[in-house]
Amino acid sequence: MNFPNLFKPIALGPLEIRNRLFNPPHGTSLGARGEVGEDLIAYHAARAKGGVGLIVLEGMALHETHAFSSGYLLANRDEIIPGLKRLKEACARYGTPVFGQLFHAGRSIRTSHDGSRPRVYSASDTPDERYRVVPVPMSKALIADIVRGYADAARRLEEAGLEGVEILASMGYLVCQFLNPAINRRTDEYGGSFENRLRLLREIIAAVRRSTSRRMVLGIRICGDEMTEGGLDLATMTDVCRALDGDGALDYVSVIAGSSATPGGWIHVFPPMAIPHGYVAPHATAIKQVVAMPVLVAGRINQPQMAEAVLVKGEADMVGMVRALISDPELPNKARAGRADDIRACVGCNQACVGHRLAMFGISCIQNPVTGREVRYAASAPAETPRTVLVVGGGPAGMKAAVTAAERGHKVTLVERGRRLGGQVLLAEKLPGRSEFGGVVTNLMRELELAGVAVETGIDADRRFIEERAPEAVILATGAAPRALPKDHAEEAQLVQAWAVVSGEANVGASVVIADWACDWVALGVAEMLARKGCRVRLASGGSVPGEQIQAIVRDQWIGDLHKLGVEMIPYARFFGADGETAFFQHMTSGEPILCESVDTVVINGPLQANRHLEETLAGFPRSMRVVGDAAQPRTVEEAILEGYEAGREI
Repeated sequence: MNFPNLFKPIALGPLEIRNRLFNPPHGTSLGARGEVGEDLIAYHAARAKGGVGLIVLEGMALHETHAFSSGYLLANRDEIIPGLKRLKEACARYGTPVFGQLFHAGRSIRTSHDGSRPRVYSASDTPDERYRVVPVPMSKALIADIVRGYADAARRLEEAGLEGVEILASMGYLVCQFLNPAINRRTDEYGGSFENRLRLLREIIAAVRRSTSRRMVLGIRICGDEMTEGGLDLATMTDVCRALDGDGALDYVSVIAGSSATPGGWIHVFPPMAIPHGYVAPHATAIKQVVAMPVLVAGRINQPQMAEAVLVKGEADMVGMVRALISDPELPNKARAGRADDIRACVGCNQACVGHRLAMFGISCIQNPVTGREVRYAASAPAETPRTVLVVGGGPAGMKAAVTAAERGHKVTLVERGRRLGGQVLLAEKLPGRSEFGGVVTNLMRELELAGVAVETGIDADRRFIEERAPEAVILATGAAPRALPKDHAEEAQLVQAWAVVSGEANVGASVVIADWACDWVALGVAEMLARKGCRVRLASGGSVPGEQIQAIVRDQWIGDLHKLGVEMIPYARFFGADGETAFFQHMTSGEPILCESVDTVVINGPLQANRHLEETLAGFPRSMRVVGDAAQPRTVEEAILEGYEAGREI
């Protein structure tokens, strides 16, 4: 058997799980006003069909002090039960049990009912650094009411037919706020000593046990290390797990890392591609050494080989793969069948999964537009009449369009002007810490191969070429390119394009200013690249912060690296011009000048220009024609692949 350890069954309490892969809890924004709707059911059913052993649903609210229907499922009311029943039944058809997670954020709340700031509660009135709130200390009566809320919510999960309940005691949320002596300043029986700080969690566990039957699996999710200043560390959490294991009420402990309390800790809740793979596994190992119950782990594990290695080394008993299953819900089935090369590997970009969720849109994946849209994009039927399709442009949009059309039965040819497929991804992967992003191209090339798409490179397609091929449908995915360098007010300066720096086509001096209109990954990456080469780098961005347009966790982690490298970051800067030694900017709100002196080179990261020439020359073309991705409007890989997928479906 491929990955023999991964596909061994395991017992969690009274329940046997068919394999060691689980889909950990994660917010989806696919609920319907706090209840389970068809989008959420279809999302989880796809992962159950894909062969995952266990699904743990996203954290559900259990008390009115954290019951925001815009962001969470509401397990504090009976209306949650019918939808949960349908979800459980949909997953049961594929042999996958479903647990529910119960969650209270305590002071870490930014959600609102009506736009006003809600009153939030915690162990003490210790201010929160990331959410910028000063919470209300919980009274004993409120503590008791919240404990009852856990018990009542757990009862509802069992009534809905779920096989287990997980208590979220991680990421700096309510339970951790009681555990942490830096936050919990209470002087009553819930504060002070270790035993007192552990009291709330013990009461929650006991209440849940009393309210549910012994057939219900009960586990907790903890952070082995919050990995932030003033956070709970591995030594403390090892003591917590040892104590709870001794109580004998739990069936498992699930280990992750990070904290919601600080920007640095938040990075580890959703670790981006710059964070090493499998780095949480040693935390799970330390906890596994002091407990008898099974230990689960998750955190930057995106391939079955990595998951198998965790099990072989005895670091944990089950392995969680949230973003990997978002990217490819069929990962377990493919691994089991010996088709690991066919897995669409997650690249840790955080854009459409975490990014959508934190903006309260349904999660998706830049590589897999069907994720989160399973109802909208129900399996498309084969084309009634197979057609010949020509796709011009071998970036992500063209590649996905070609794959999707071919999978429906069309005869597809993809032509690309360059010698390699990949478009702008080939630039992105050259940047420090971004090589994994090249996996987008690797994955799409494998999909092209499996779909039987004919690929021709070194072809500069024009109207004559297309007319000679006489396709029945054409998809233009010709991408975009940097605009011409500004000439006004820059006669004596050395100006170069950011793309040219990344590709190695441009040489820069020892002192560099990056004029960053786009506020995207390019400027951050060029700044890091040049700083690591020893250049003095000043990053002057038009936004309130560099990287304003990319997912915040990726941006924040990158900015931290740039700070350590000594990169000077200047916000609200509009490029005006440059002479031989000075770059001139204008502050975008005050209008006042910003001068960067002693400059050798100005790197321009400006707006892109859609490559529309071929579209324009094809005016009046008698065949079906679609324009997708940056050729229609310069945006990101997410929109390129989404539009390519839609174009392939529509032919």
